[in-house]
Amino acid sequence: MKTLIADQKLVTELLPMDKAIAVMREALTMLAGGDVVMPLRTMMQLPGGERVVGLMPSYLGGLDAVGVKIVAAFPANFGSEYDTHQGVVLYFDTERGLLHAIVDATSVTAIRTAAVSGLATDLLARPDAGDLAIIGAGTQAHTHLQAMMAVRPVRRVRVFSVPAESAAAFAERESRLTGLAVEAAATAPEAVAGADLICTVTSATAPVLLGEWVSPGAHINAVGAYSPTTRELDSALVARASLYADRRESLLGEAGEFLIPKAEGLIGDDHIVGEIGEVLTGKARARTSPDEITLFKSLGIAVEDLAAAHAVYHAAADRGLGTWIDIGGRHFGSSAEG
Repeated sequence: MKTLIADQKLVTELLPMDKAIAVMREALTMLAGGDVVMPLRTMMQLPGGERVVGLMPSYLGGLDAVGVKIVAAFPANFGSEYDTHQGVVLYFDTERGLLHAIVDATSVTAIRTAAVSGLATDLLARPDAGDLAIIGAGTQAHTHLQAMMAVRPVRRVRVFSVPAESAAAFAERESRLTGLAVEAAATAPEAVAGADLICTVTSATAPVLLGEWVSPGAHINAVGAYSPTTRELDSALVARASLYADRRESLLGEAGEFLIPKAEGLIGDDHIVGEIGEVLTGKARARTSPDEITLFKSLGIAVEDLAAAHAVYHAAADRGLGTWIDIGGRHFGSSAEG
């Protein structure tokens, strides 16, 4: 039994953004169809700060795959040589429980998170949307720019971040990589003024995007916050927007963007239009007018990681790439002859 070890370089090579969006489309369609087992993730907060270790198991029947992502989220890594998310995705088969792959979770998280936002944008944003604002300038800002360019004709990009040096460095680097004139904005309102695509990809715990700044017809991907007490968007914006989730159960249990305005009496559970998979399958509506503000609240769910690891494994096997090692397999002490 050979197990694939897939590092960041291999994941990036085998899971380009257009393929990742297609993989997420398939996984979320399966989720909407019910052929999935996915308990809510378990989050263990370390003493003395914001450091969190998460355990995210799932099963995808359509792919004959079961697995788990183990991830350490350390916001203090922002601005250092290390990504804020570290970990692995383990992918097992469902026939004998054999471990097929150990996949770098930093790259998987960066790519699949943006790919789901790209999918949501493709389903919900106006067809002519192309004025993009990004709040935050880390790894997710980079992959979200790729995802937005994969699904819409992006013509303008503005970025805002604290510290300002991060936004300036992002603008310079992404201008060179994409050929777009990426602008570093001095303030968040300046970044989002007139934008019809907005991605919030920060480690903020309090709102960085207010409803009064957002133009009619915008689509928003809110990505950074992932706990009941943290949020990137204010209550007025969430109440004003048509709200979509990657998974309704996760939104109801984990999303401060939803739970805080709900506690304030501004919205109820019926404010959730649907899951992205439900839009794909026709169970939930998409945008209904050019002036409607649509909001996708991304929390990141385990089937996305498992589907990504499954795709990387099969691409590596087909192309003969990666490092393959012996883990598990036969009963310990047995021989090939029995």
